[in-house]
Amino acid sequence: MTIDWTAFTPWSALAGGAMIGLASALLLLLNGRIAGISGILGGLISRTPGETGWRAAFTIGLLIGPTLWALFNVLPAIRIEAGYPMLIAAGLLVGLGTRYGSGCTSGHGVCGLSRLSPRSLAATLIFMAGGFATVFVVRHLLGV
Repeated sequence: MTIDWTAFTPWSALAGGAMIGLASALLLLLNGRIAGISGILGGLISRTPGETGWRAAFTIGLLIGPTLWALFNVLPAIRIEAGYPMLIAAGLLVGLGTRYGSGCTSGHGVCGLSRLSPRSLAATLIFMAGGFATVFVVRHLLGV
């Protein structure tokens, strides 16, 4: 395994992280809501009365952001080495994990840890350990 250091862009990563933190803080301060993407999308699908507007605006913003960035900058090339069955299985496992964990990495990792939530710390550690174990099994034991 080699690391492509030409793809390492610390300043844009720092700017992106700061913008995620700012958006999460603004949503909490102005709307009293936690910026967990799985919860926002789940609430959008279940259509809770009075909750649809801000959830739709947040989701549309997630889609518009990269589009606006692409208008003025070149997006990096994406190379996906897994096939569709692996991607579908991975997506389903992530969805199942976020459902059982009562939130996703953005909700627990970004918002929960910044609020010093013990439950979010446990969830984030389990997410990370699960990711490490999955990569080890898939790459080193199964050779996929």
